[in-house]
Amino acid sequence: MSISVPPDVAERLEQEPNASAYITQAVRDRMRLDALDAELAHAGIEVTEQGVAEARARRAAVEAEWTSQRRQALRDRVRQHLRDEVDDSPRQSVA
Repeated sequence: MSISVPPDVAERLEQEPNASAYITQAVRDRMRLDALDAELAHAGIEVTEQGVAEARARRAAVEAEWTSQRRQALRDRVRQHLRDEVDDSPRQSVA
């Protein structure tokens, strides 16, 4: 298969050690997004550019409120919770 791409895309692909794998992953990612859009449409949820822009703006506002210390504290709590679950899980005895 042969494809043509704009110069900026060609320049980016030249930086990849395996351009075919990079393109394949990009297309698969897009296929997943298209499938999600179809699922949402089937459920009656319309994805619009305006809706996406509003969601991105809300996310940026929330992320701006989170300091690196707050993010690290949350990571630490999650890690501790996972450790506690492992410690509390029933252990299998070896006969």
